[in-house]
Amino acid sequence: MELTLRSEAAADQAFLRALFGAVRVRELGLAGMDEAVLQPLLDMQCAAQRQSYRQAFPGARFEIIEADGVPAGRRVVAQSGGALHLVDIALMPAWCGKGIGSTQLRGLQHEAAGAGLPLRLHVALNNRAEALYRRLGFKEIGVSGMHRAMEWENDNE
Repeated sequence: MELTLRSEAAADQAFLRALFGAVRVRELGLAGMDEAVLQPLLDMQCAAQRQSYRQAFPGARFEIIEADGVPAGRRVVAQSGGALHLVDIALMPAWCGKGIGSTQLRGLQHEAAGAGLPLRLHVALNNRAEALYRRLGFKEIGVSGMHRAMEWENDNE
């Protein structure tokens, strides 16, 4: 499988909306909810998330992850406060469990190491991705609300 990254474009909006919905419906257990109620709710949350990321990380890279030329997910990465931050990563359910997340994280670890920076992220307390982060050497550095802050330092390699 060939993985590539490219910057988000206006033409990606339908994919990004579908990705947000697929992830949130699964995370929040909203499957079976009335579509007339669900779609406006997801649209509003998707727009709010995007605005929040842009405000908190003005220089962030919003990227589409492609697998064999097909959009499979997206990631948001920013450098600030003396660290590289994985602000968000999401994959369509059909692409989960195929090593894409691991590959993305290892690439970011390499980028962080090259810049002499730690790599930081936040993960929801009930998110199964935490096990992947721990396998790749991330350590907990705090808990706030419903999220765990984690960090990978170059000396973990």
